[in-house]
Order: sequence, then C-alpha cells, then structure tokens
Amino acid sequence: MSERRHHPAPPAPPVNTNRIGLTRADYDGSKTTLCPGCGHNAITGGIIQAAFEAGLEPHRVAKLSGIGCSSKTPAYFLGRSHGFNAVHGRMPSIATGVHLANRELLLIGVSGDGDTASIGLGQFCHLVRRNVPVVYIVENNGVYGLTKGQFSATADVGSTMKGGQVNDLMPIDLCAIAIELGCGFVARSFSGDQKQLRPLLKAAFAHRGTAVLDVISPCVTFADHEGSTKSYAAVKEHDAPLHEIDFVPYYEDMHVDYAPGTTREVEMPDGSHIVLKKLAEDYDPTSRERARDALHEAARERKLVTGLLYVNEAKVPFTDEAQLPDAALAKLTLDQARPPRAVLDAIMGQLRTGKGIVAPAGGG
Repeated sequence: MSERRHHPAPPAPPVNTNRIGLTRADYDGSKTTLCPGCGHNAITGGIIQAAFEAGLEPHRVAKLSGIGCSSKTPAYFLGRSHGFNAVHGRMPSIATGVHLANRELLLIGVSGDGDTASIGLGQFCHLVRRNVPVVYIVENNGVYGLTKGQFSATADVGSTMKGGQVNDLMPIDLCAIAIELGCGFVARSFSGDQKQLRPLLKAAFAHRGTAVLDVISPCVTFADHEGSTKSYAAVKEHDAPLHEIDFVPYYEDMHVDYAPGTTREVEMPDGSHIVLKKLAEDYDPTSRERARDALHEAARERKLVTGLLYVNEAKVPFTDEAQLPDAALAKLTLDQARPPRAVLDAIMGQLRTGKGIVAPAGGG
C-alpha cells in the first residue's frame, strides 16, 4: 500500500497594503455605469491609485459633484467616504459649506466642463477667489455627454461634432481663469497619461487651498472621432508636457534620481515635495506670469500644455483668512455653538419692550 503524503498548503501571497494598513481594494467604489473606454473611468482609476499610495483615510474624505457624466464618477471610488451630489453647477457652494462645517475632511470635487465652464462658472470663480481648500477635478471632454454631445464651453474653435457641425465660439480655458484669479495650484493632464496624472493628484491632496486639476478626458461616444480636438488621437498628437513630475510625500525620505541641474523642487506646507524634471525648457511653476504665457503660447500653436502649471504655497486658505476656529463646527456642543444665555435674554427683553437690539457689554 502506497503511503499518502500530505503536503502543506502553499503560503498565501502577501497582501499589498499602504502606510495605514489598507489595500487598494479598500479605495474602490461601485461598478461604473459609464461607456466602456470613457476617459472618466481612467481618471477614477488614477484617483483610487493615488489615494492608496498617499495613504488617505477614506472616512476623512468627502466626495462632491454636480450634474453630468463626470458627476457620477464619485460613486466609483472611495466607497467608504462621505459623498454629496449637488445640482448642476452648484458643487462649489456645497464644498464651501462642507469645509466650514468640518475642516478635518479632505474635499475631492469632481465636475465636468459643462458643469464648471457653463452653468457653474460663477461659482467656480468665487470658490477659487476665496481659496476654499478642495481638490477640484474637471473631467473635460468638450461636450455634454448626458444630453447627446452638444458642444460645451471648452470646445475648441474648429472642433467638429460627429454629424459635422463646426464650433466657431472661443473656448473657455479653466486653467487660465484659475491662474488669473490667483489659484494656488493649477495643473492640466490627460486621462490617458497615468504616469503624469497620479503625481499631480497626490500633490493636489497635499495642497492647502483650492487645487484645480483640468483633465482632458475624451468622450468615446460623442468626441472621439476625426475632427474632435479632444479625441484620444488629437490629444496624444498635440500634448506638450512641460516636465516629468514626481511627488515625494512627507513620510518618505527625499530622494531624486534625476541628473543634477535638471530638476526643480517645490516644498509643500506639510513637508512633501513636488519634483519636476525639465524637458525642453526650465519651466518655473512658481511664476504666475510664466504660467499665463505658457497657456497663451500653447493656444496660438494649437498645443495642449500639460503638467503643473502654477503653484503658490504661500497663499492663505479661506478659513484662515476668515479667522475661523480650529474646531470643526460640526463637532461643537450646543453650549459652544449658540450665543450665551445672557445675550439671548437681553435680546428677548429688548424685543418685548420694542427697543432696538443692542448687545450687552462683554456679551459677545
């Protein structure tokens, strides 16, 4: 009789976890319902990977959006985070309110070119002007995907619809507007360039203030044909990266493997570093004037400039400018949030006697 030998089961493969002990799957969301091949899905993948590598705590993240294909995507990443789907173009107001209520949350706002550059343009401008701390991602495809592919306000002059209609209106450049309004972090990328997109996302996570990231995201249904300036083929042909980019978070040792004299480092408030390797020129992302010139030159030459366009880490966030308390308003007790009883009694007494309301001395 042959002897049966019991071999031990092979060891389970090691589970790849980040610095806070979570796996990449912990940053997933629901299954996407967007068109197969949509650039928005690639951006979702980039956010998931960047959040995993950065070690974000999902319960400390709030995802915000408006209306449109892009505004569906927060459901597809960080399923353990908070979320709020606002009405069309009104995501900046919700972001402002969320930050005022709880400053401990990292806000990731996802919008589209229609949601931001058309109905929401005014709100976008005031969010940037106030420097509300939010990572503002624009998934930019130049069309209204949910309403069958009409041109949006970011469509380039000469771009065509699938049916042949030509756009003859000047496009709105959201990066140029953000820089003009003094935004402290402005970048542009392409959904098909994950090597560039992920470091930009991680740098945006570390920024204090509004971080605008305009991501060209081709619509495979309505804007991926010949004649569209935001198709995959057109973007790849006209993409002009300013630099190669790397991001070194504060909890890792600083290391640079580029040749001496070819890099520029930008230090973030938390000690993290953005490392830029120059390509054709020594581009300075801390110069607001150079950023504007780069966008204007690219528009004249019909190029798509990508990379970190402008960064200003000295800009004061909205909540610091407004001198708000460090404690989150959402966590204050009733005694802390409401006026002192003496003030309320004085106001009620003045109302009963028909006198004008005058706060008592020292009453706050």
